[in-house]
Amino acid sequence: MQLSRLWQACLFCILTLILSSCATQVATPPAPAASDYPYSASYDESKYEARLPKKISLGKEKVILVDPKLFAWGAYDKEGNLVRGGIATAGADYCPDDGGPCRTAIGTFRIFSLGGGECASKTYPRGKGGALMPYCMFFHNGESLHGSPDRMLVESNISHGCVHIRIPDAEWLRNNFASVGTKVVVQPY
Repeated sequence: MQLSRLWQACLFCILTLILSSCATQVATPPAPAASDYPYSASYDESKYEARLPKKISLGKEKVILVDPKLFAWGAYDKEGNLVRGGIATAGADYCPDDGGPCRTAIGTFRIFSLGGGECASKTYPRGKGGALMPYCMFFHNGESLHGSPDRMLVESNISHGCVHIRIPDAEWLRNNFASVGTKVVVQPY
């Protein structure tokens, strides 16, 4: 019993010493971590581009290809050449707030609506809406290609059905490649 009280007293002294020394130091806020920013300038998109075919043959028109198995998207010019690509996440097998699967529709679609950096969801979060979807490009019902912060882009299909890509990629795609009518091909999972 006496040893335990001695241990408690030592622990109390150590904690007091630590806390008092912390209080006398000048507090400087830590530098923001890279994950605090919506995207990183050093992100390596080449590993996702390397997963995609360099050339496709889907007609003489621009195509945006999304492959949920490869976690990649690619923009192909009218000759079928890969112009740019990057990481992409598609819809999840199950969304708890929807109570079921929320996979991205598979097939060939056309972009029917475009938005800017202020684009936001009317549905999510459930009951409120307002989730940011910068540079949205709607291609099937409520599903769109849109930007997401890098920290939300992982090699897993976790969305509610939209295709999430990096914000700079979405901005480039929206402003330099896509238009109403651009073909979007979503490969099978």
